[in-house]
Amino acid sequence: MREKELRSHSTKLRSESLVSIGLPAFNCEKTLAVAVRSILHQTYENWELLLMEDGSSDETLEVARSFSDPRISVFTDRSHKGLVSRLNEAVAMSHGEYFARMDGDDIAFPNRLRRQVEFLTENTNVDLVGCGVLVFGDNGIALGVRHVAENHAEICRRPWAGFPLPHPTWMGRMEWFRSHRYDSKAIRAEDQDLLLRTFSTSCFASLPEILQGYREDQLVLRNILRGRYSFMIAVLRDSFERKQYLTAIGGALGQCAKALVDVFAISTGFNHQILRHRARPMRSEMVECWSDVWERVQDHTEPILSLLVGSSKASA
Repeated sequence: MREKELRSHSTKLRSESLVSIGLPAFNCEKTLAVAVRSILHQTYENWELLLMEDGSSDETLEVARSFSDPRISVFTDRSHKGLVSRLNEAVAMSHGEYFARMDGDDIAFPNRLRRQVEFLTENTNVDLVGCGVLVFGDNGIALGVRHVAENHAEICRRPWAGFPLPHPTWMGRMEWFRSHRYDSKAIRAEDQDLLLRTFSTSCFASLPEILQGYREDQLVLRNILRGRYSFMIAVLRDSFERKQYLTAIGGALGQCAKALVDVFAISTGFNHQILRHRARPMRSEMVECWSDVWERVQDHTEPILSLLVGSSKASA
């Protein structure tokens, strides 16, 4: 596509499709600013960011309110309701045609929103699309890339074992999210539970491009085990409803086996080895690309806001 045509296509997308981004934030004062800056750096500009502050005990709310971009709305009731409740609230408050997920400690690559909107515009049968993931540590060092399946058949090949569609990369049609709410009982497995409940009547996909940085520096055993348990219960419920009893047994045993591996790895200090195993090696050009993305989101809030203010005054 020629440069003039590309600009025209991007302008059409901006005028037609508002993207609502739901970002629940709880005790992430040290990482929230870079997450928000990565949204401010998006090449696709027609978005609203619903920053759902979840009763943090640190300075998360103050960090959230430090951004003056009119596309950012901060919601807080000073109570801690949890991720699921905040996501359902964000969906209900959204005005966009699409709803995108974002975590308070991740980093979106500049083209993430644009590429996902383009995909959903061109593939009207797809309800939900993810993207490739680069895993990084707290110091910004890239650890590797995470495998994602690209089409619905691959994503749903083994539903009882889980869906390789990372939650923080999701963008979907707003009507799909409003028709399929997150379940508050699926603690630490709300995404996998939602996919399990909807995969037979929905269509999922994922872009192979690396468009999201996923922060993963250590494993918290309690959170992992709660997630394993919640998904096991979801698999049992779904399998019994479908009268697939062998699937129920296999799914339960599979989650138990994974939990045992997690317990062994963490109790013996092999956390980083597990993380390295989950993240595949990267090419040198991807490392360079990530370095550029990481640098761009480091404490550049004031220049960004100055440009926005200047642009606003010029248009007035």
